[in-house]
Amino acid sequence: MKLRLGLPKGSLEKATLDLFEQAGWKITIPNRSYFPTMDDEYIKCTMCRAQEMSRYIESGVLDAGITGKDWILENNSKVVVVTDLVYSKTSTRPTKWVLAVPSNSNIKKMEELEDKKIATELVNFTKRYFKERGIKIYTEFSWGATEAKVASGLADAIVEVTETGATISAHGLKIIEELMVSYPQLIANPKVWKDSWKREKIEQIALLLKGALKAQHMVGLKMNVSKKRLEKIINILPSLNAPTISPLHQHDWYAVESVIAVKEVRDLIPKLMKQGAEGIIEYPLYKVI
Repeated sequence: MKLRLGLPKGSLEKATLDLFEQAGWKITIPNRSYFPTMDDEYIKCTMCRAQEMSRYIESGVLDAGITGKDWILENNSKVVVVTDLVYSKTSTRPTKWVLAVPSNSNIKKMEELEDKKIATELVNFTKRYFKERGIKIYTEFSWGATEAKVASGLADAIVEVTETGATISAHGLKIIEELMVSYPQLIANPKVWKDSWKREKIEQIALLLKGALKAQHMVGLKMNVSKKRLEKIINILPSLNAPTISPLHQHDWYAVESVIAVKEVRDLIPKLMKQGAEGIIEYPLYKVI
């Protein structure tokens, strides 16, 4: 028995492959192939566009896979969301789908777009979003360069994906509403989720991917501390639970080890040195579970 796993091709591709490698799986993609090989005899991989992933999983072509929350909602797919996966190495923040109009437009809120045309790649979601709020609009699918649709007079507004809004602003547009925050998710077919063997395999993948993601934000610190300095060091040393303390062969000295957030290291190390810590070592982590 094998788990048929879908991997996203495109913007999420490299981050996904890197994440799986950090989690313990090596994936190799033959030239121009949509069928990667994985060093796990119980997993069969297929690559497809994130936009189509949830449809393939819902229909049973694939058992599980990774895609964006936005495309699950766009396809209105009935799938099991196993876990969220925020890829910190490729993005400083989750992506957002926003409603934007020309900067010089008098339109300030979405209700003012009644009977107007909106261009977007996220057609179905946009239709539902406005319908649920009782606003009648016309939607047009955009194959790309969506920001240009307004400037050229092809649409009155756009629904587009962004991280910071900088690109939207650079095209002479202003954001008047944030419709959705999106991030990658590991999803599964509902029938497959009831299969005990496949569910356990999917849960294994989820556990290790989440552990790898958590490790991206953390590092390990080791140091030597004298007995008289130990309490002061412990008081300023953050950790997941409590630091690990082991006696050294040298009398009245201890090895102290802790896992801390990456962003705290630059300020913490000078403080540790001032309090008498010696031989400080920082090392990367692959998984924190």
